[in-house]
Amino acid sequence: MDLSKIITNPDKLFYPADLIFKKDVIAYYYLMADHILPYISNRPFVMNRFPDGIAGKSFYQKEIPAYAPNFLNKVAIWHEKEKKWVNYPYVAHKEALLWLVNQGVIELHCWLSEVPQIENPDILVFDLDPEPPLSFQDCLPVALLLREVLLKLGLEAWPKTSGKEGMHLFVPIEPKYGFKDTTRAAFNLCRLILKAYPEKVTLERVIKKRTGKVYLDYLQNSRGRTMVFPYSLRPLPKAPVSTPLLWEEVTKGEISPAEFNIKTIWERVKKYGDLWSNFHRRRYDIKPLLELM
Repeated sequence: MDLSKIITNPDKLFYPADLIFKKDVIAYYYLMADHILPYISNRPFVMNRFPDGIAGKSFYQKEIPAYAPNFLNKVAIWHEKEKKWVNYPYVAHKEALLWLVNQGVIELHCWLSEVPQIENPDILVFDLDPEPPLSFQDCLPVALLLREVLLKLGLEAWPKTSGKEGMHLFVPIEPKYGFKDTTRAAFNLCRLILKAYPEKVTLERVIKKRTGKVYLDYLQNSRGRTMVFPYSLRPLPKAPVSTPLLWEEVTKGEISPAEFNIKTIWERVKKYGDLWSNFHRRRYDIKPLLELM
């Protein structure tokens, strides 16, 4: 691969406080690509672009640029609200990933479905957001409770840090349901957790009413929503990484998302490899979740 044909302005400062340059971000994704691609390949990709780094202006872009190279695939998806087709890019190989990063894309925001089954998600997500004054540590018991119920229903979840203060649980599912079904499945379980843990969690959509609780954002399963995928950098100081976790770590509670960033993640990967390497080995039926009352 001739990176000189893909990369421009490599010395642009992307993380000013940490002296992390564009070339450092590209190098990170180049070296991490083999771990990343199994999760994001063939998923409609939404570009969150930071052309001047995290201190500059950023913007979201769904439509693939007209100047995009032929090796970057695209898929047309109908948006009913806007009454138009949008041509989303999707990544199939390392070269495509690096081209997007060169456009100022720091985060990996993808749909929960793959081409060609766009309308049938193959991942169910539980997005845990701690509202102030809570922190990441407050997400851990909630995540464990979610997993306990999922296991009783015959499903397994895979945990990771969000890269910010929150936590994500991904469940690989059979792509035979629509987004309304998966959203309802997630809601059913989140509602059950709310009943068991009303002092700790909330489903409240009004932000000011969530104070002091962990928000369970089941709506991230809705059509058109995207999630940050494993090993994505986040546009925050120190360039944190959305990092796969062991359930043992979640149980012990001796972890902090601040531990995992563009400079420190390599020691963890060297020690554990990709903790989600078996993620695609089994897909689960969400029928038990749809039947929850």
